[in-house]
Amino acid sequence: MSELRQLECYIDGQFVSSEHYFDNVSPVNGEVIGQIAEADHQQIDRAVKAAKTAQTGEWSRLSVNQRCDLLHRVADRMVERQQEFIDAEIADTGKSLHQVQTIDIPRGAANFRAFADMARHHSGETFITETPTGDKALNYSVNKPLGVVAVISPWNLPLLLATWKVAPALACGNCVILKPSEETSSTAYLLAQVMDEVGIPKGVFNLILGRGKNVGDAITCHPQVDAVTFTGASATGQHIMKAVADTVKPISFELGGKNSAVVFADADLEKAIAGVARSTFTNCGQVCLCTEKVFVHRSIADEFIDGLKKSAQAIKIGYPKEQDVFIGPLVSKPHQQKVLSYYQLAKDQGAEFIYGGGVPPFDDERAQGCYIEPTIITGLGDDNRVNQEEIFGPICHVSIFDDEQEVIERVNNTQYGLACALWTENLSRAHRVAPQIDVGLVWVNTWFLRDLRAPFGGVKLSGIGREGGQHSLSFYSEPVNICIKID
Repeated sequence: MSELRQLECYIDGQFVSSEHYFDNVSPVNGEVIGQIAEADHQQIDRAVKAAKTAQTGEWSRLSVNQRCDLLHRVADRMVERQQEFIDAEIADTGKSLHQVQTIDIPRGAANFRAFADMARHHSGETFITETPTGDKALNYSVNKPLGVVAVISPWNLPLLLATWKVAPALACGNCVILKPSEETSSTAYLLAQVMDEVGIPKGVFNLILGRGKNVGDAITCHPQVDAVTFTGASATGQHIMKAVADTVKPISFELGGKNSAVVFADADLEKAIAGVARSTFTNCGQVCLCTEKVFVHRSIADEFIDGLKKSAQAIKIGYPKEQDVFIGPLVSKPHQQKVLSYYQLAKDQGAEFIYGGGVPPFDDERAQGCYIEPTIITGLGDDNRVNQEEIFGPICHVSIFDDEQEVIERVNNTQYGLACALWTENLSRAHRVAPQIDVGLVWVNTWFLRDLRAPFGGVKLSGIGREGGQHSLSFYSEPVNICIKID
C-alpha cells in the first residue's frame, strides 16, 4: 500500500498534484493510512475539457473492435494487478478477504470484458418505408456516444460499481469523468494507473478525487458534461436531478433501497434462513440490495426466528484477512454512528432485540474502528421509521404475516422499490407474487444472483432507468435515425 499513501487526480493522461489533501482513514482501527487529493474547480474544468477534446480525437477514430480490444487489455491488466486491487479495497472498506477476492475485484475486470463484448454487437435498426403516396425510403439508425459522461460511484462496492458504469460508457465511445466516493478512492486510483498503462488515449478517462460536497456539483453541472450516472443515496440523487434540470442532461440513477424478504409457509426453511442471513448481513449490510425487512408466515415464524438468530450468532466479526471472517467494520465513523442511531431508535420505540444491538466488545485497536453487531429485531409497525428509512447496516426487522395478498401490500408499503427476495417451493405462487411486488428486481429462493445482461435498477425513490446488458448500452449511446428516399 506504500504507493497509495497519496492519491492524485488523473487528468488528460497525467497524474496531477492538488493544493489540498484530506485523510484516508482505516475503518478497521481508525488510523490514517494515506492522503487523498481534493480537486479544485480549475482541475475539474481541465478534466472536462480534456474529455471533450478527446471525444473528437483519436478515440472517435477507433473502430468499435479496436475500442473493445483496449477494454479487454484493461481487464487483463487488472487481473495481473489483482492483489494490489484486493489490498486497496480492503484497506479502504475493511471488507473480508473472501468477499473482495470472490466478488468485488473479479467483477471489476468482468465488467470491462462483458460490456466490450456486448458493444461489438450493439447495432441499430433498419426499416424499408413505403408511404400511402408511393414514396419509398430506407430508414436506419446508428448509435453515437453521448459525449462526456460524469460517473459518480459509491463507497459500498467501490470498484465493482465504478466499472459497472465506466466499462459500458467507454465501450460505447464516450469519454468519462470518474468521481469515486471520498471514503473509498484507492481502487479508482489504481484503475487510472491501469488506463494509463494500457494506452487509453489521453482525456478519454479522467479521475477526479475529492469530497462530494466540494466537487460533485462542479462536475455534474459543468456545461460540457453531457450525461450523469450516479449510484448512491436517494437524497443525493434528488439533488443531482435538480442541479442538472436546466440543461436536461440524461441521467441514470441507482439509489437507495428498503428491501424485503418474504418467507412463505411452504419455503425450504433451512435455505430460507441461510438466504436471509446472507441478504441481511453481507458486507455488514452495506449493499443497496440487502434485506432490512423480513416477513415470515405465522406458522413457521418461531422456527425461522430461532434459526436466523443462530445464524447471526455464528457470524465471525474481525480483521478483514482473518480466517473465516464474514463481516468487517462499517465504512466510517459517521456511518457507524448513523446505524447505531437507528439501533437506539428501535430501542426507544419498543422493539424486541432478538440479537445484537450494539458494538462488539473488542479490547484491541479494533475498538477504535467502525465495527457493529449484526442485529435482528421485531415488534415494530410497518410505518415505524425503522421500517421505512434505509439504515444500510447489518440489521433486519422480522414481521409475521398470515395472508398472501396482505404481505404483498405490506411489502409495497414503502417509498423505495429496488429488490425483494421470495422464499417458496410453490412455483405458481412465485410466478403469481413476483410481478405484484413494486421493485426492479425479484429473486426467488436466492439473493444477489446476477446476470450482467439482465436489467438492473429500481422504481420510486430507488432510481431512474436500468443498467446491465443492452440497457446500459442504450443509455450510453444516442440512436440517430437516417432516412434515405429511394427514387
